[in-house]
Amino acid sequence: QVQLVESGGGSVQSGGSPRLSCAGSGYTRMYCMAWFRPAAGKEREFVSSISTYGTTAYTDSAKGRFTISRDMAKATLYLQMNSLKPEDTATYYCAFDYGLFCSSNRQYKYFGPGTQVTVSS
Repeated sequence: QVQLVESGGGSVQSGGSPRLSCAGSGYTRMYCMAWFRPAAGKEREFVSSISTYGTTAYTDSAKGRFTISRDMAKATLYLQMNSLKPEDTATYYCAFDYGLFCSSNRQYKYFGPGTQVTVSS
């Protein structure tokens, strides 16, 4: 059973640089891992993803500000967030799915409970 637990959220000021972590367990083989957050009209919107081979993808609003990475030995996914804006305030969810191609419209099967990030101006 795949399990994901996020951490690292909290309250930061505009321009802050928190790092989110997602500890995973219960999986092997090729996989995609990603970060999502809620958006108007959607349950969640794609933020960033990374494949087993290290291929990354970002939504336009995250490009140049956020960096996704993972430590495979620790089974941990990260999201380094820089230059945060109040509109980045959201609950951030870690996601997992088996597969090779980690596009932004992939339907991920597993999600963590989320970690709240609140950005004040």
